[in-house]
Amino acid sequence: MTTEPAARTATGRGLTTGTLVAGLLAVCLAQIGLAIPATLNGLFQSDLHPVGSQLTWISDAFLLPVAVLELTFGLLGDLFGRKRLLVGGASLLAVGELVSATASGIHQLWAGQALAGLGAAALFPTSLAILAAGTTSPAQRARVIAMWAALLSTGGFLAPLLGGITATYGSWRWSFVVVTAIAAASAAASALFAVNSSAPGGRSLDVAGQLTIGLGLFSLLYAIIQGPTDGWASPSIVIAFVLAAVFLAAFVLAEKRAKSPLLRLDLFRNRAFAVASVVAVVGMFAFLGTAYAVSIRLGPVQDQAPMRTALAFVLLNGITLVMLPLTERLLTTAAPGLLLGAGLLLIAAGDYWAATLPITDSTFTSLILPLGLVGLGFAITVSSITATAVNTVPVHLAGMASATTNLLRDFGFTLGPAVIGAVALSRAANNFSNSLHDSALPAALKGAGTAVLEEGGPLAVNGASTASPKLADLHPLALDALGHGYSIGFIVCGSAALLSALLALITLHSRTTPHADPTER
Repeated sequence: MTTEPAARTATGRGLTTGTLVAGLLAVCLAQIGLAIPATLNGLFQSDLHPVGSQLTWISDAFLLPVAVLELTFGLLGDLFGRKRLLVGGASLLAVGELVSATASGIHQLWAGQALAGLGAAALFPTSLAILAAGTTSPAQRARVIAMWAALLSTGGFLAPLLGGITATYGSWRWSFVVVTAIAAASAAASALFAVNSSAPGGRSLDVAGQLTIGLGLFSLLYAIIQGPTDGWASPSIVIAFVLAAVFLAAFVLAEKRAKSPLLRLDLFRNRAFAVASVVAVVGMFAFLGTAYAVSIRLGPVQDQAPMRTALAFVLLNGITLVMLPLTERLLTTAAPGLLLGAGLLLIAAGDYWAATLPITDSTFTSLILPLGLVGLGFAITVSSITATAVNTVPVHLAGMASATTNLLRDFGFTLGPAVIGAVALSRAANNFSNSLHDSALPAALKGAGTAVLEEGGPLAVNGASTASPKLADLHPLALDALGHGYSIGFIVCGSAALLSALLALITLHSRTTPHADPTER
């Protein structure tokens, strides 16, 4: 990213303290909203009794609008002013969390999380764009990006602590009430202190692009999430995959023809930006897939206290804040390929280690080192991805670049629960069914186990066999099947991180430098 007057805010004062505080609070809020359901999965399972893929949809109801609409909100901020997006996004997130807090069933909880995700979709790209637009030097920009990434992770570890404390001493509903209060404070801070900025640059809304990418991503995620429940060969899933391919291809064609595209495809001619984009999807899938697997292992499977899950998420997210001074220095001195590669290798190592832990091991100490490796790797990777992508485009494209980077990162986040949930539950269902068939249990108990499996999946069997003495003999089979399924999930995450690391190390050889136009290289 070049240093030029366009980088300044509309008032020409550069990055003010008020804007910095408002932007950092906004991204922290958005990440709290994104991460809060993971700590509460066990309570959702016991209180709302979701079946099949319904538990996965709680997380992805929030993540889906984030992934689908970030490009549009990045553009709206460029066109109409980023301050409005910060205020409106925080306000909408507050409404969504309030709807979630009063949910009487799983469907209202989905609706609340979808509204909150819509607000977060505005906050993620706008918070980074308003900060980047106010910087006046590469060094300041690197420092601000490192701070933005640190507050992203701060939200990630505050969310489970908040969820753990409120669930322990009250109810999971209070978690959403507290997030509502934080959202109201964020909206007020942005309204009072943020300095507005914009970069219209002759751009306009790209309706065709938004419709095609929205329908394409929704179809893809629907197919992945519902596949284990409906059957991968069922007509609805096959049709969803076909629609995803058609709409995503239509998006590419629409962007090539649009006078003011939602996404300038020539950004990807820049090798560093293109590689960072791929790594953003695959690498962040590995991280949030890991986080989701941990939350299910500790919550619905092992039925551990919410605070235990909270501590696990502190390990996964809290290291980024501790690493802030070192990360800031590395962003200005080290080659991006080395940083990305090292971070992703650490994530892979932690995942492969976690895959070896038996499901009967409920001690927290066994998780400290593997999750610590994943958290350390994430701290390095998330800042490196953002800096590599945003620093290689001109300043007037800061909104588009930050929105694109956020979309790809959060699409990877969305794929995490979807893919790992699909892989783990499919594997667990097959293993439980085979083990049940080969067991010496009475025929009546086998029939009951099969009925529960068909109705609610292996998590339902695990919960029912824990709660009902009549089904207690099914519990070891369900526990073993789920343990094996989520071990495969850790392996999938580790392999994704390893492949991303190799891509970064092979293709990014030198330090990223700013360029005036993405077509120059």
